[in-house]
Amino acid sequence: MYTEARKINLIEAVLKVSNEATLIELEDILKKAKPEKAKRPLSAHDFVGIWDKKDAALIKKAIEESCEQIHEDDWK
Repeated sequence: MYTEARKINLIEAVLKVSNEATLIELEDILKKAKPEKAKRPLSAHDFVGIWDKKDAALIKKAIEESCEQIHEDDWK
């Protein structure tokens, strides 16, 4: 209940504010404090477009040079 009482006190204080600049600041604070969206599992689609062409080329080169090497002795 303590949280609810604090909220009521804040509402009462905001109702008394007449300074436009103060109201704008309060609005900005409340916009920044929006509740977080429900977290969902990451998807590969979340990463689309985060690399530029240069970064993608560097990563592709690194994969080709190291990851795609087949060592016949590793299969024995």
